[in-house]
Amino acid sequence: MRDAANPNRPALLLFDINQTLLDLAPLQASIRAILPGADSPKLWFTTMLQHAMAMSLAGRHAPLPEIGTAVLCMLAAGKGIELAPAQAAAALRPITRLPAHPDVAPALARLRAAGVRMAALSNSTTAGLRAQLDYAGIARYFDAAFSVDEVGVYKPHARVYLEAVRRMRVTPGQAMLVAAHGWDTAGAGWAGLQTAFVARDGERPFPLADRPTLDVADLGELADRLGA
Repeated sequence: MRDAANPNRPALLLFDINQTLLDLAPLQASIRAILPGADSPKLWFTTMLQHAMAMSLAGRHAPLPEIGTAVLCMLAAGKGIELAPAQAAAALRPITRLPAHPDVAPALARLRAAGVRMAALSNSTTAGLRAQLDYAGIARYFDAAFSVDEVGVYKPHARVYLEAVRRMRVTPGQAMLVAAHGWDTAGAGWAGLQTAFVARDGERPFPLADRPTLDVADLGELADRLGA
């Protein structure tokens, strides 16, 4: 049901977590310490997503930490670095201890006060997602938290978004995905959701997808645009 006072406000906001709400800097520093190179964290992140999506397309699934560890070992081997899985897993542990971006908590509080229903939707595991939200101090703002582990495929598969809106009892068109990744907003849009792209770290929407419903600099602007 739409807000009668704000007819353009979605009935539900689904938030991506990594990079969209949480600052990846501690994880990036840990990855650079074991895999030299200024761009090594971004290479790891994009390669991990590539292989997670490949597994979904192939009808296979593994938890994201397992994929992330395997990819870090693979990238290290490509640079001639011998990296044991235990070392790679240790380097990735900061992913559950990431701070929220400064704009996040104030904006979520405004949206919550305005009566907006909100849920987290992440490629992280269920346990990892809960740990992330608790550590960042933002779990209290969400009505629900959904992991792709519950559906067995990774975003941007349509089933991820559609299962989340089904469980929140809204139609796809009544929901809006909020994300800092062009592939994520593209996938949500193709599944029939509204989308809000958050321009973090030089990211931009995917040009071959429909334009996001909203294109904002941060969550404060999102709250402004939604009348919160």
